[in-house]
Amino acid sequence: MDDVNVRALDAAAKLAGLRGQLAAFGVDGVIVPRADEHLGEYVPPSAERLRWLTGFSGSAGLAAVTTTRAAVFSDGRYTLQLQQETDGTLWERRHMTEEPAPRFLADAGAKRIGYDPWLISDEGLRAYEQAGLEMIPLASNPVDAVWSDRPAPPARPGMIHPLEYAGKNSAAKRHEIASQLRESGLRAAVISDPASVAWLFNLRGSDVGFTPFMLGFALILEDASATLFTDPGKIDAPLRAWLGGDVTVASRAELPDAIAGLGGCKVRLDTSGSPAWFAHRLREAGAEIDAGLDPCLLPKACKNPVEQDGSRAAHLRDGIAMTRFLHWLDDTLAGQTAITERAAAARLLALREEMAGFQGESFPAITAAGPHGAIVHYRATPDSDRELARNEVYLIDSGGQYLSGTTDITRTLWTGPDTPPTELCERYTRVLRGHIAVARLVFPAGVTGAHIDGFARAALWQVGLDYDHGTGHGVGSYLSVHEGPVSLSRAARPVALQAGMILSDEPGYYESGAYGIRIENLLLVQKADFPGSARSFLRFETLSFTPYDRHLIAPALLSPEEVAWVDAYHLCVFETLAPHLGVEVRAWLAEACAPLAG
Repeated sequence: MDDVNVRALDAAAKLAGLRGQLAAFGVDGVIVPRADEHLGEYVPPSAERLRWLTGFSGSAGLAAVTTTRAAVFSDGRYTLQLQQETDGTLWERRHMTEEPAPRFLADAGAKRIGYDPWLISDEGLRAYEQAGLEMIPLASNPVDAVWSDRPAPPARPGMIHPLEYAGKNSAAKRHEIASQLRESGLRAAVISDPASVAWLFNLRGSDVGFTPFMLGFALILEDASATLFTDPGKIDAPLRAWLGGDVTVASRAELPDAIAGLGGCKVRLDTSGSPAWFAHRLREAGAEIDAGLDPCLLPKACKNPVEQDGSRAAHLRDGIAMTRFLHWLDDTLAGQTAITERAAAARLLALREEMAGFQGESFPAITAAGPHGAIVHYRATPDSDRELARNEVYLIDSGGQYLSGTTDITRTLWTGPDTPPTELCERYTRVLRGHIAVARLVFPAGVTGAHIDGFARAALWQVGLDYDHGTGHGVGSYLSVHEGPVSLSRAARPVALQAGMILSDEPGYYESGAYGIRIENLLLVQKADFPGSARSFLRFETLSFTPYDRHLIAPALLSPEEVAWVDAYHLCVFETLAPHLGVEVRAWLAEACAPLAG
């Protein structure tokens, strides 16, 4: 029997095994989200239940299974990937927004739907309940009952995040959060986001890929004392001393009793970002839930001066690696040496690995040649790996984790040697105009990401074009490359931008089957100085140092102010990076950063 048939039998057996659990749990159907107990973007292998069951490996998805029907859902980023990775004879493929899982389950005639309360938020349950479904929390996960070779949960030790990078000690952070709790009349706050746990206690780890998390939960009380719930084996003696005497370390098994002890208290819980398990247990204990943002989110997002300097240092190193990569790419293409998408990404990773403080990629690089660039979250696999052809578009979206900060940058390149088509240059330049519009923006305090998003799209809207993703996301400080609570998007939470936040600026345009264009820098929100003004204003500082591809820029479509901005940015890139580059790369950079009018 060939490998394809073996895989098909295996996939059918997994689905049949899960269906066999429905009767045991007394439900008509079950949902299997792509999530772990922290509801984050990256999960350890032990939590890859959706991938094990369906074969789908995207970062956003869900399966819904009844006795007669099964569907796997994701968003528009993964439409093609769903088709490639799942068996269409077993699984219906659905768009989670256009054809949501609650509707599918209701149409399938299922009434009682089982779910793991650790893998969905309290707010996430509402759509199912509103569809008339009876949602049944299960005592254990039904996938785990049939996943015989499930990997063990991560058990690697945590790491100290020293003050030279953190900038503020844990005690000061805990007192800041405790002050918020007291002002709101709260006894405690539940912290389930591992990024918040990492920030609050100044610790890092390696429990998941691409993001330095040590997985765990925390309870912080109004007196600034806290309990960290994690595998005690992850806490060695130096880290235990680092946490200090006001922090108790407890195992996950002690969490139910700790929640029960909050009966009669008012407790902050992020009901959209925390597992529903917490809401269930708090209600059972008789606690009053204060639904609101995780109290660590805003302080974590507003980087202190040490973290801001650390991000600048990380971006300097990243700019050196990116510039060396772009020089190598030009040289290799000119020499007509074959390069594949994966080989290009590997070369960039190798160059980043030469930089001091580099810890790994901040996400899997999106390395997309020609038509692959039109797939917004394309992932090059051994099967899809494409050679870069001459005279086409190549998009590389990547980032690094450095001890001092996190980077994320996208450049769209023309592989030459011929002059790129006029229409391509026109569209690239319109994307660049949107990118510049955000970077140059000065705005009053109180403005949210939804207000800013339109500035990035205006030049595209003028000719009937747009893109189907947000313009920017928050970025952590040697933490998650996708950080809340602020983003630049029409769907952004109504949270105002504040000084110290780091956000991406990444408008794009995508021509299906042909190419993708995206241009991304990271921006740091700073106070804008207007002497005598009665209002507070903010501006952006550009952190990224990498030239744009001048071959794709149509200067005639830029205003004089936009030309001046590009020239000033390129001059800054050259003056910043040139002292750190060899003669050949420096000469290449000088040409890449030449004035547009030159």
